[in-house]
Amino acid sequence: MQMVNRSALSVRPTHAFVDWINSLEATEGEDDLTLADVEQESTVYLIPEMDSLEALQAYVRERYLDILENELQAWEEDRRYWPEPLDEALFESLLRIEYSYMTLDLGDDDALDSVELDDDLLLDNDEA
Repeated sequence: MQMVNRSALSVRPTHAFVDWINSLEATEGEDDLTLADVEQESTVYLIPEMDSLEALQAYVRERYLDILENELQAWEEDRRYWPEPLDEALFESLLRIEYSYMTLDLGDDDALDSVELDDDLLLDNDEA
């Protein structure tokens, strides 16, 4: 086990986010996604190491738009269907953030590796 020099944000959907997803396609009753369904797709973002709640909150305030756009795009690529305005109030209504100061790597394999994400890479993975 190794400590990673990052803190982490776990981004969880709210009921409002799930309602927006369900509004994208006309479904009824049992076909609608639930909060539990969408929570299975939650995202964890590694961020620079932080040592206080205030620092974490300040970082999220600086990067909320990046996070919000990424979360919306994961469910709908066409920005015309995104809720508006893309502001901090919308971010707070759609997403819940959980903070972790310490990040540990339980893997016994190779050291962590990363790749730069771009739209082409994401589309290639979706088609596989």
